[in-house]
Amino acid sequence: MYGCNFKSRKADLILHNAVALTCDGSPQHATPMAIAIVDGRIVATGAERAILNSYSAEEKIDLQQAVIYPGFIDAHTHFTGYALSLLNVDLVGTKSYQEVLDKVVDFSKSHPEGWITGRGWDQNDWSSSEYPTLEQLDKLFPDRPVAIRRIDGHALLANSSALRIAGMSNVRPIKGGEMLYLSDGSPSGVLIDGAADSLLSIIPPPDDRTKDAALIKAQYDLFALGLTTVVDAGLDVSDIKRIDSLQQSGDLLIRVVAMFSGTSPNLDSAFAIGPYRTDRLVAQSIKFYMDGSLGSRGAALLQPYSDRPSHSGFIFQDSITFLSNLRTAHDLGFQVATHCIGDSAVRNVLGFYNTVLQGPNDKRWRIEHAQVVHPSDLPLFSSASIIPSVQPTHATSDMYWAGERLGRNRIRHAYAYRDLQDVLGILPLGTDMPVEDIDPRKTFYAATIRKDSEGYPSEGYHLDQSLDREAALHGMTLWSAIANFQEDEVGSIEVGKWADFVILDRNLLTADPDKLLDAKILRTFIAGVQTFNTTE
Repeated sequence: MYGCNFKSRKADLILHNAVALTCDGSPQHATPMAIAIVDGRIVATGAERAILNSYSAEEKIDLQQAVIYPGFIDAHTHFTGYALSLLNVDLVGTKSYQEVLDKVVDFSKSHPEGWITGRGWDQNDWSSSEYPTLEQLDKLFPDRPVAIRRIDGHALLANSSALRIAGMSNVRPIKGGEMLYLSDGSPSGVLIDGAADSLLSIIPPPDDRTKDAALIKAQYDLFALGLTTVVDAGLDVSDIKRIDSLQQSGDLLIRVVAMFSGTSPNLDSAFAIGPYRTDRLVAQSIKFYMDGSLGSRGAALLQPYSDRPSHSGFIFQDSITFLSNLRTAHDLGFQVATHCIGDSAVRNVLGFYNTVLQGPNDKRWRIEHAQVVHPSDLPLFSSASIIPSVQPTHATSDMYWAGERLGRNRIRHAYAYRDLQDVLGILPLGTDMPVEDIDPRKTFYAATIRKDSEGYPSEGYHLDQSLDREAALHGMTLWSAIANFQEDEVGSIEVGKWADFVILDRNLLTADPDKLLDAKILRTFIAGVQTFNTTE
């Protein structure tokens, strides 16, 4: 009946009886689909019976009509920072300064020596949105240094012991940042942007073995949520070499797009090395910072903050040096990505990019975050093919207080994802972990439904700027791959690409919006290797 070609082709793995959302431009497959995999790559896709009749494999997995997607890609993370944060006190979700203090004390009991570090507090979530001060920390830890970072990483609270060690016992001017102070003129313990960086730079880092173990462990948290590729936005050369080494040894399976930090002396080292890539590592981008965060009022605004009229944030880059670095990066073949939160920072960087790029191109330079963009600056994205990269959960985390920072008129041009998608027709999506939750389901929900995980606000937050579901899915797959120069390897389910998949129990494009966050991740595969299975 079938002739001599029946099951004549050999595959390593066949996934079958699946509903497929391939993200390759074709419509959803109405009939059960199957995928054949050889040496980690997709060799055939199609109707289930056609694939099963053509291929044999030692391993076949019946997905029982579950939905298969390309592996999710997080277009902006601090994966290394997330991994290391697991070694510190977790302050995410704290509802008061007292709760922060309680968690720090509990952590100190199980970690009795050395610096106490942590991250995740957000004074905007407390009954009083005032910054905390060091007096209570000093009473609890008079001799042990404590430095706990705000959730966005752009501010921290240090006790007096930490300030003494850092040589910051007296308030002084700090380039690109500030030290807040008490009524008597002494430090309050809150350090913002450049001041925070100064203190963080003197904290002893974990040893190499601890870092390795943290990265290896952290990847399994991501696999459990369907992530197969992450962009680590701003790393030292040593960190990128560590990732490369762990991938080469087979200990680190997750794909990493590593952006070199554009700070000195790391920038010189990156320029000396040049762009490079392997099957699992892409290291061809330079990451600069132009301003701080909106939550700590470090984001650079064209007009002063509505809730601090004497202040407009910080511009971090010297214009002459920045332009010179951009030209060097361009000449060496690097992609450039720059952190821009405020509309002044966005306008500043768009101007520099346009000067260097001089018209449409395929360099895929990026603006990271683009949280506040003046409408008149939107054409400057398309004029030089500049990709905005956004993190949808920032909108639903910031919505409680962002209006106070920006005022009624300016808030309408913040978190404007629909407008940004219209610029080039693509919009890569990420989380900014550990600033936000690592869960891509929350990314999808925030992008489309524009509510927090508790369903607030009931009508959605500025729904005119929400993405449709297909766009959000592409933002987590193919569009992120394009932004990373990976579209020939990952981002869609197509013959020739790596067999990176995530299997869910439902279709994100059609599921009840109130049930999207309940979607269950069943399995995750990277290069045909199962890295997560909910039944195990």
